[in-house]
Amino acid sequence: MKVRIFVMSFMKKPICAAMFAVTAGIASAPAIAADLELPYDQFTLENGLRVVVHEDRKAPLVAVSIWYHVGSKDEPEGQTGFAHLFEHLMFNGSENYDNEWFLPLEEVGATDLNGTTWFDRTNYFQTVPTPALDRILWMESDRMGHLLGAVTQEKLDNQIGVVKNEKRQGDNRPYGRMQYATLAGLLPENHPYAHSTIGSLEDLTAASLEDVKDWFNKYYGAANTVLVLAGDIDLETAKTKVEKYFGDIPAGPPLTRAKANAPKLSDDKFEIMYDRVPQPKIDRNWVAPGRTTKDAALLTLAAEILGGGKTSRLYKHLVYDLELATRATASNQGQELMSFYSVTVDAKPDADLDRVEAEMNSVLAAFLTRGPTRQELDRAKTAIEASTIRGLEKVGGFSGKGVRLAQGALYADDPGFVLKQLDWIKSATAGEVLAAARNVMNAGSYQLTVLPFPEYKTKSSDVDRSAGLPAVPTSPDLTFPEVQETTLRNGVKVVLAERAAIPVVNLSVQFDAGYAADAVAGGKLGLASYTSSMLDEGAGRRTGLQIAEDLEGLGATLSTSASLDSSGVS
Repeated sequence: MKVRIFVMSFMKKPICAAMFAVTAGIASAPAIAADLELPYDQFTLENGLRVVVHEDRKAPLVAVSIWYHVGSKDEPEGQTGFAHLFEHLMFNGSENYDNEWFLPLEEVGATDLNGTTWFDRTNYFQTVPTPALDRILWMESDRMGHLLGAVTQEKLDNQIGVVKNEKRQGDNRPYGRMQYATLAGLLPENHPYAHSTIGSLEDLTAASLEDVKDWFNKYYGAANTVLVLAGDIDLETAKTKVEKYFGDIPAGPPLTRAKANAPKLSDDKFEIMYDRVPQPKIDRNWVAPGRTTKDAALLTLAAEILGGGKTSRLYKHLVYDLELATRATASNQGQELMSFYSVTVDAKPDADLDRVEAEMNSVLAAFLTRGPTRQELDRAKTAIEASTIRGLEKVGGFSGKGVRLAQGALYADDPGFVLKQLDWIKSATAGEVLAAARNVMNAGSYQLTVLPFPEYKTKSSDVDRSAGLPAVPTSPDLTFPEVQETTLRNGVKVVLAERAAIPVVNLSVQFDAGYAADAVAGGKLGLASYTSSMLDEGAGRRTGLQIAEDLEGLGATLSTSASLDSSGVS
């Protein structure tokens, strides 16, 4: 059997030392991002367009991220879902390019093309080869400044149908209707977040061309927008190009913003929902401070400790120790006006749900009484820090540097706000985390329990397969790091590709056998996949929990796989 080890190194460290650091099981939390920096420049055009520039020359790519400060919270009564509907219309052509958005970008090898809508913002982003920067800036500026002439009733009707179908698909997924009950149960009826971003079918059906015009003129002005250029670009080039393409776009009218607020519940509320789901789910939510507050960072730490991984309190107690659940999580979903703090448990189908809830309550009560241990707090800090660093490796995508800079500029008036959040997390004490958690979790909560409804149906598909295979864009030329190779005495081949951009090591071990070998020489079908899935459940004298604890202490991740002809660990 052949074994190949691939090491992608981001630290100046010998191969043996790097491998030892991964396997040694260091328990303490390393300061993995002590010198983390996210340099940027920014400028504002005369029309109010705010531009943030981050120079990163490691590849000939530029991430272009444009964020409009408008989301579903800005929708008036009778127009729910309109922010998301308008996002769809932005991909259907502008006055000077009245065609499908993705085609000219796929031609030049653009990646990470998407647009999304949430409560507070609508964003559009893509990563393009440097020579294609003028093309994407022309296209983005054309739909920002010259859209309405290309919007027809036919296009509007088509996108209304697309969004309505998207809503039906989401609603018909397991647990898909939970969001409506949770928003209505947790928030007052007139709160800006009390309705879902997808909206109602009735409001979507009623959308008119006049609504489109009003929305565009009100919210899609230059002064309501943040543009981020991250990658193979410098400040002067950015100024020249942005002024050229965006300088003639109107600022838009002055806007009235909803004020940040967190209307906590005075009493606990409970509801039960029946749905076509495989197992019961308990989902408890609290109102929490908004995303730019220090308490939001502290609550992220509390959520990591309570339900962030296998060694978290809820997961370990309910999934491992008592075997009452298959999953237990906690999260703090930050928004501009407030945050949603939640604890969720997926109970086993045959579990006593009253006992599951009682045990969940006991874990929460213990945490709110004594707070986190030093080891738990260090592990949570490392996990959050490591996750942030992994995202910042990229300039584009939805967790890359472009998005982080845009979020900071839009929500906190500080493009580098992610570094401030990390400072809050790294300096947090157990007492601060406990105080933030008590402030939120000792108030009233809304709990939705979803129970299986014993009725099953097949789902129809709306995929148009007559259109043929989706087009695949060509890849841009890349400069790869120098590859070093050696062979250990036992015959294992080692390949090292070293890059010093960030302090992360990726280790991949590949075995020349997969599930195609299951039936060889009387073997059992499924053996390769079963073996792969058990690799992180214990090894030698170390249990699966000990392995998970060591990995989380390092801020590391471990995954195993088995394919047709190979198996691997990375």
